[in-house]
Amino acid sequence: QAGREADAEQAAAYQQQQAAAQPAQAAPPAQSAAAPAASGDDSIAELERLAALKQQGVLTDAEFAAAKAKVLGL
Repeated sequence: QAGREADAEQAAAYQQQQAAAQPAQAAPPAQSAAAPAASGDDSIAELERLAALKQQGVLTDAEFAAAKAKVLGL
C-alpha cells in the first residue's frame, strides 16, 4: 500500500509539474536543450516510471505521449 501511495504522490507531482510547464512551452529553446543532456539511464528510468503510471491508469495515453516526448527531447 505504501507503494501505491508513493505512486499516487509521484503522479500528483508529475501532473503539477506538467500544469506548471504548459505556459512555459513558449520558452526559448535553451531550456529544452537541457532535457537531452540527461544521462541515458535517467531517461530510461523516467520512461519506465511513466509507463508504470500509464499502466496503472494514472496517466492517459495523451499525457503519457506528451511526457515521453518531453523526456526524449522531441
